[in-house]
Amino acid sequence: MNKVPFITKEKAQEIAQTYPTPFYLYDEKGIRENAKAVKEAFSWNRGFKEYFAVKATPNPVLIQILKEYGCGCDCSSMTELMLSRAAGVIGENIMFSSNETPAEEYAYAAKLGAIINLDDITHIDFLEGILGALPETMSCRYNPGGVFKMSNGIMDNPGDSKYGFTKPQLFEGYRILKGKGVKNFGIHAFLASNTVTNEYYPVLAKELFELAVELEKETGADIKFINLSGGVGIPYEPGKEANDIRVIGEGVRKVYEEVLVPAGMGDVAIYTEMGRFMMGPYGQLVTKAVHEKHTHKEYIGVDACAVNLMRPAMYGAYHHITVLGKEEEACSHKYDVVGSLCENNDKFAIDRMLPEIEKGDFLVIHDTGAHGHAMGYNYNGKLRSAELLLKEDGSVELIRRAETPKDYFATLDCLEVYDNLGR
Repeated sequence: MNKVPFITKEKAQEIAQTYPTPFYLYDEKGIRENAKAVKEAFSWNRGFKEYFAVKATPNPVLIQILKEYGCGCDCSSMTELMLSRAAGVIGENIMFSSNETPAEEYAYAAKLGAIINLDDITHIDFLEGILGALPETMSCRYNPGGVFKMSNGIMDNPGDSKYGFTKPQLFEGYRILKGKGVKNFGIHAFLASNTVTNEYYPVLAKELFELAVELEKETGADIKFINLSGGVGIPYEPGKEANDIRVIGEGVRKVYEEVLVPAGMGDVAIYTEMGRFMMGPYGQLVTKAVHEKHTHKEYIGVDACAVNLMRPAMYGAYHHITVLGKEEEACSHKYDVVGSLCENNDKFAIDRMLPEIEKGDFLVIHDTGAHGHAMGYNYNGKLRSAELLLKEDGSVELIRRAETPKDYFATLDCLEVYDNLGR
């Protein structure tokens, strides 16, 4: 898969006159085309809904774009619930999947009419104690334990995950919920992260479909939906093949007809909760080279740092980099591309072959549309950058302003600290 910047060097220069670097840029056209493809890929299932994982890119403008294609919101906290409500997403268009959840967050989710997806069997009594009576529709998160394998090997290790019910707990939990008046049930599972294979969802679906048949038979619970959650990933490195959501959708359809339809469960809705796949490729972090350093290695210092994109520092994650205006030049220079934090892991690239970079060059860091800006923080007193939407007509819209020092000091309840700086 080729990595192509959304903008040219000239466009970056134009944008930077109004919105200084670093800034996040999202591609409206790409977001819309992808959301349409997801909807079409699962159109065979009458009840299908994608619940966008708000944690990936919590911006109401982007959520509203996805809403136009029938997407709901997957939320895991009070503020994500509030954000979804502000974007016009309420009721059963919200899936509330959280863990170690405070009572007030469960109460607010219920107030909004969200579908509550329980993470543990002990949360049944906890939730009932908060609400007095349980909602008619409930879901439970399943964790089979062990490792999750596919034909190309071990994908992840659910047995080491803090999330979900064991299989015996799931059966017991459904009986308890049914006895407490719950009428409509869902199953949820997330067994592998960022899979770049069309095989993941169909394999997961088969396991959950067979479980659903068994659950309905043994507990009498009416299974209304099966939530495949997220885990469908993107290729961060160029040249790697991307997932084909239409092939994935067709693979899920086949196992649906093999397992659920013969069991008389052909009306079960399929839900997904994708974040990275929905938004990852359609966001780019634009930054500018401001320093160069020639010591034991060759360094390029940029005006972004790990507070703007922490994945490389936190996970050692690869993000492709394009130097705008030099796309056709040979990658003849080896650089560490670094930020200004007082941390040696504040590096966007290590020993990366790139064209020769000069101070003032614009660099595009690819595939930052999910878990990019959302994971920002304020270490070293750094301020988070603006988010911009590159609209289909080529114009640019500010969808989140950059933080200011006043924002940084706002929670101190002593703004004289800020005021005394003479700003």
